[in-house]
Amino acid sequence: MDPLPSHLAANVKQLRDARGATQQQMAKLAGIPRATWSNLESGSANPTLSVLHRVAGALQVSLEELLAAPRASSHFYPRGSLPVRTRGPVTLRQLLPDPIPGTEISRMELSPLSRLTGIPHTPGTREYLTCDSGQIGLYVAGEEWLLGPGDVVSFRGDQRHSYANPGRGPAVGYSVVLLAPLALR
Repeated sequence: MDPLPSHLAANVKQLRDARGATQQQMAKLAGIPRATWSNLESGSANPTLSVLHRVAGALQVSLEELLAAPRASSHFYPRGSLPVRTRGPVTLRQLLPDPIPGTEISRMELSPLSRLTGIPHTPGTREYLTCDSGQIGLYVAGEEWLLGPGDVVSFRGDQRHSYANPGRGPAVGYSVVLLAPLALR
């Protein structure tokens, strides 16, 4: 027996429920009849690729996620199980196990008196930096900011920028990068 219809049904229902939306609301968002949405959730549908694309868009997931074996409603990721990269004296820890298209979210651990040069992103990219502990110096296109715990700076990520820990103890911050899409040439 083909598992795709049951995978699709379970995923569509679980994703809709997680958003607290009705079938009617999601069908309207996807631009399909409510009856089609109902058939998807019951496993009795044989949708076209166009319908699947619209449903995936309304649920903000990939086609692969709609058709994959349903995941448990929760999953524990122990410390150290997510990707970590080191750039000199700075450790960058990925915060989320599942990618969000166009978004990078990481925890920055800066050693005492360390500095990290950021890489300018695609024009139109926005970045947000919040300091959790210690102090973090942020240098963006000639501007300087000294962040303490709880402070946040938003800035254009398509400019030269760098981060520094001016203190004698470690500093921790969180970086959120909202990448601008590449322009079509």
